[in-house]
Amino acid sequence: MAPSREELIAHLLATGMAGRVATPRENNLAHYWRLAQRDPGYTFGLEIGPEWDVDAIFELMVRRVGVDARRNHRRGVDTIDPERTVAALDRYAKRFDKALRERQRVLFATGHPQRLGPMYQRLASALAKAGGTVVEAGAGAGYNDETRYGAKRLVIDYFFGVGTLMDAGGSIHTHSAMPIRLALDALRRSGQPMPDLVVADHGWCGGAAQAGIDAIGFADCNDPALFVGEEIGVVAVAVPLDDGLAPEQYGLLAEYILSVSSAS
Repeated sequence: MAPSREELIAHLLATGMAGRVATPRENNLAHYWRLAQRDPGYTFGLEIGPEWDVDAIFELMVRRVGVDARRNHRRGVDTIDPERTVAALDRYAKRFDKALRERQRVLFATGHPQRLGPMYQRLASALAKAGGTVVEAGAGAGYNDETRYGAKRLVIDYFFGVGTLMDAGGSIHTHSAMPIRLALDALRRSGQPMPDLVVADHGWCGGAAQAGIDAIGFADCNDPALFVGEEIGVVAVAVPLDDGLAPEQYGLLAEYILSVSSAS
């Protein structure tokens, strides 16, 4: 049985996915500053105008995410408003329902493979069962990058329909938009159509949106880029939540998203 809105909000609060979250205030503020400086590790592939200084980003995060509005709150606990999470999740579910009903071409990918990957796999499975196309583009394409662990070769791979970035040790966390750029380039070179939708997060989502593709994504309160992207009309939907929990905690979100389709 699909969860109700009240049950979903209770789950968000009980798990710390929203409400008082584990992402610390000082980390949030540091990331807002880095986006304001256009640090490529925090833009998620999006091009944003000069009006987005640190004050404008902070004000947006208060309004769209529900972080603590006090300017003098510099350290400690921060917040995500569960009502804002559910409102965004409703928009996300409606867009995904369109993909199911119209049997669209959808590319699924994540910069949080250990956390969010299983939820995306469930959505990809639902799309395939509905007759849509799960797009797997650019598998094996890669690039060399300097990481905190030194120079590494990074490549794209797919697991049960969900794209991730890999190094020699397996799937890795990434903010980079390079993987989605490589995937889209592989589609162009092969003459295949672009996805109708990208379901992702981090740079996978932002880079797709910047390329003009409908993109819906999840973002933590220390990841302001996707919220700026939605505000300026580039990202279709950005859902605020703590994206670093155990993967099973996100199962109820998948049930909620898919319940929109079953009710249509």
